[in-house]
Amino acid sequence: MLYWKRNLWILWIGAFFTSASYSMVIPFLPLFLLQIGVNQHTEMWSGILFSAAFFAGAIASPYWGMLSDRYGRKPMIIRAGIALFVIYTLTAFVTNPYELLILRILQGLLSGYIPGAIALIGTNTPNDRVGYALAMISTATASGGVVGPLLGGGIAELAGNRFSFASAGILVFLSTLLVIFWVKEKNFTPSKSKGSVFMDIKEAAANRTFMIVMVLTVITSCSLMTIEPVLPLYIVKLGGATKNASFIAGIVFSLPGIASVIFGPFWGKFADKVGFRKVLMIGLLGGGIGTFAQMIFGHIWGFSIVRFMFGIFFCAVFPAINGLVVRSTREDFRGRAFGLNQTANQIGGMIGPMIGGFIGGIFPIQTVFLVTGILLIAAMSMAYLTKEKQIKKISTI
Repeated sequence: MLYWKRNLWILWIGAFFTSASYSMVIPFLPLFLLQIGVNQHTEMWSGILFSAAFFAGAIASPYWGMLSDRYGRKPMIIRAGIALFVIYTLTAFVTNPYELLILRILQGLLSGYIPGAIALIGTNTPNDRVGYALAMISTATASGGVVGPLLGGGIAELAGNRFSFASAGILVFLSTLLVIFWVKEKNFTPSKSKGSVFMDIKEAAANRTFMIVMVLTVITSCSLMTIEPVLPLYIVKLGGATKNASFIAGIVFSLPGIASVIFGPFWGKFADKVGFRKVLMIGLLGGGIGTFAQMIFGHIWGFSIVRFMFGIFFCAVFPAINGLVVRSTREDFRGRAFGLNQTANQIGGMIGPMIGGFIGGIFPIQTVFLVTGILLIAAMSMAYLTKEKQIKKISTI
């Protein structure tokens, strides 16, 4: 087997485990707060814990990207995996929200397993297979996002939330071992520039296409997270006040992830043929229309079908954005590029819930879908301005 294919499959498994470990525990943080005795201002603490990791990640990502260009992407993946293993394990023993907050900040500062995997795949895969490879990594994270809550909820029900955190740590540790022993980073040229985050930002600012890609990342991540605070409540409302409402909400919530697992590889192969820019525009247009359509249905089944259709198109977006990062930057800057793009992703993830919660608290929930759809259509218009660099196809590396 060609080494890039082995890298892809090992990192697919690693990204799946890492994504599953995250979604095993993070959605249940509000319940864990109650378990450790936070019975007052629980919603406030929950919001602080979520935002703290995003904010810390936005600050740290460019620094880790700079180090990955200097020392390699594989060491950064291993570093992030070990850090997550320690943080999840320690979380199983916290006794108050302040300890939990410190660990969440450390998680934001030290994580980066999946961005590192994306950067390694982007630089160690033949140019004519980059789209397919990035889409496969996206399906891994989507699959983990679907399986994680089911696994975490089941473990928490049987053994408690603390055991869920410990189990998440074990999964990340296994993912890290896979990288240590079986991933090979052959196509790596260390950056000779000592550099600084300020200089990296200055260089990125001079790259018009890359700056557009980062703005697209902020808008897309923001639009995705805008719905997050209100979507579970809206799904439960559509499903009616039944004893199975929470179970139905979990299934409907995971439908876009299921669509991503099924259709992600198709979009990746299509991007290798027609280009990432075109696939990005299709994904954003379909995602925008699908978001608008979710306003129409007042019944859970129609809404579920539209959510799945939305997922079919939207799953093309982030792999296409990652592909444009690869196409718009030189190889020895690519780690820093993905670090900066991860910062853009974290900023969007931090702003989105605030916007969604604010709008959903004042206006009908459908208004949140309207605003999100407008954001995605605006992002599609901006994607038209990007210029995808044409790179000569290489059969093997």
